[in-house]
Amino acid sequence: MLQVHQLGKRFPGSPRPVFDAISLQIAAGEVVALVGESGVGKSTLLNCIAGLDRADTGEVHIGGEPMHALDEAAAAQLRARRLGFVFQAFHVLPALTVAQNVAVPLLLAQVPAAEHAARTEQMLHAVGLDGFGARQPASLSGGELQRVAIARALVHAPALILADEPTGNLDPRTAQDVLDLLLAETRSRGAAALIVTHSQQVAAACDRVLTLSRDGLHEAPAGPEAV
Repeated sequence: MLQVHQLGKRFPGSPRPVFDAISLQIAAGEVVALVGESGVGKSTLLNCIAGLDRADTGEVHIGGEPMHALDEAAAAQLRARRLGFVFQAFHVLPALTVAQNVAVPLLLAQVPAAEHAARTEQMLHAVGLDGFGARQPASLSGGELQRVAIARALVHAPALILADEPTGNLDPRTAQDVLDLLLAETRSRGAAALIVTHSQQVAAACDRVLTLSRDGLHEAPAGPEAV
């Protein structure tokens, strides 16, 4: 589902690349953790995979489609159809209701408007937020906001989920609940997922663990020793 080949990124004026010659593959139905010290470029790598940032070298294929070769408009269309992104800081839009937030990817993917209400309600039910559709984000807890973010990431049935520290702002019990939800919903849909994390519990729950360092990307054993 995801193929990354020899990806490299350098910021202007920097004496060394953020990362170089990064290659990885993730199959449909597989959940992979990406770990490593702060500052090694994990979030930048995620953004380059999503086409939110441009890599300087290498290739990214999502479901066989060449994200690296697309212009901005085509990349946005590919993201709308194929990707779901979960951010650490939620990025729930405060001026929209919960239901409107969840429905944003349906608008971007040009899903018929007649389907929006049913698909949004179904997704809110899946993440345990029945009856929350009309509420404003300001009235929600951190765990509830992250559930909204997961519902938004999955509502359009993406083939690939990218998650950047999805439990980083949550207390341990809420983090476990959100992690269980994210993994269950991803796997039940046969999607692939790449999760950037510093959490041992997240890494241990994934199928594989990749460690990003200044020396490159390496396979690591799943579990606490991987983080």
